[in-house]
Amino acid sequence: MKIKIERKELLTGIQRVQGVVEKRNTMPILSHILMEAQREKISLFATDLEIGIQGTYPAEILEPGRLTFSARKLFEIVREFPEGKVEITGEAKNWVVIQSGKSHFRIVGLPPEEFPTPPTSDAESKLPIDAAALSDLIRRTLYASGENDARYILNGILVQFQEGSGKKKVIRFVATDGHRLSLAEAPVTTDTGNLPEQNIIVPKKAILEIKKALDEGEDEGAPELAIGKNQLVFRRGAFILTSRLMEGNYPNYRQVIPTGNDKKVSVSRAALEGALRRVSLLAREKTNAVKFQLENGRMLLSSNNPEMGEANEEVAASFAGEGFSTGFNARYLLDTLSVLEGEEATLEFKDALSPCLIKEEGKGFLAVVMPMRV
Repeated sequence: MKIKIERKELLTGIQRVQGVVEKRNTMPILSHILMEAQREKISLFATDLEIGIQGTYPAEILEPGRLTFSARKLFEIVREFPEGKVEITGEAKNWVVIQSGKSHFRIVGLPPEEFPTPPTSDAESKLPIDAAALSDLIRRTLYASGENDARYILNGILVQFQEGSGKKKVIRFVATDGHRLSLAEAPVTTDTGNLPEQNIIVPKKAILEIKKALDEGEDEGAPELAIGKNQLVFRRGAFILTSRLMEGNYPNYRQVIPTGNDKKVSVSRAALEGALRRVSLLAREKTNAVKFQLENGRMLLSSNNPEMGEANEEVAASFAGEGFSTGFNARYLLDTLSVLEGEEATLEFKDALSPCLIKEEGKGFLAVVMPMRV
C-alpha cells in the first residue's frame, strides 16, 4: 500500500478514532488503527469490540491495500509534522514508512487480517435528527450518568423515541447515577414515517464520542441515528460510529421524579452557582455537603468541616412560606445549574428529606437531586 494525504485530513481522522482505541494491552491489535486505501480515499477504523469508529478521507492512492499501526504513535508523529503532504508506504512484514518533507519514520505494525472486521449494520429504523438538538440532549444529561458504577446499567444513557403531547414524536435522553437524575427531550421535526416507539440504553463512552463528533463536524450535514436489535449506528457525513447496546432494564425513572413539591424557590442562577462554589470550599471532601436554610426572601448556604473550618453565605431568593433546612451535595447541584439556559433557576421542594426538582419550563428539561443529612 502507498498513499499521499494532506496532514490536516490525516490528523483529523486519527483524532476522531483515538477515543475508542483500547489502551489496555489485553489485545495488542486493539491499540492499532486499521487503514484501508482504495478509490481516491482512505478509511480509518478503530474499535474496542464494543464501539467502533470509521471515517473516510480523500487521498492520492498510489497503491491500494490495508495496514495497521499504533494509534498513539501515529498520532504523535503526524501531530509534529508541518502542514503539507504525508506519504505512507506499507512494506514487508508489516513495517510502515511515514514521510513528510525531510522527516522519515519507519514503524512496525501488525497483520491487518488480525484486525476485527468492521460491523455490518442490522439497523431496522433510521431517524434523521438536528445536530444542535442532539448535542443539547447529550449536554443536558451526560453529567448525571454513572462513572464505572457497580450497577452496570447506570453507566449508560436511556434513549427513548416516543409520542409526546399532541401525538408529536419526541426523542428523550435520561441519565442517573442513583444520586441525581437528568431528563431532556426534544421534538422530532423530520418525517419519521412508521418509526416505532423504542427504548435503548447506549454506553456512556459511545455518547461521549457522538458528542465529540457533533462538536467537531459542524459543516458535515445532518446526523442520522439508526437503531437495530442490539446496536446503534450514528452517521454524519463520512463519519460512522457503531455501538453495542447495553442489555438490561433501566430503572423506572418516573418513580424518582417527585410530585407535590409545593415549596418553590426562584433564585439567580449565577448567584447560586457562585455561592455554592465558595461555600463548598470548606465542605467535607467526600460528601461536598452544603446545608440550605430557606427563609422568606433569602437562602442561607453553609458548610462545616471540623478539620478545616466553616463557611456561610446568603443569597437573595424569591421564597415565601414556612422556612426549612435541607442539605445537598454541592457538586451535584452545580452540575445541574451549569446546563440550565435561563438566568433564573427554580428549585422545588416538598420537605427537608425530599428530592429537589429543577425544571426549565418550555425547554423539555428537568433534574432531580437527592438530599443528604448535614
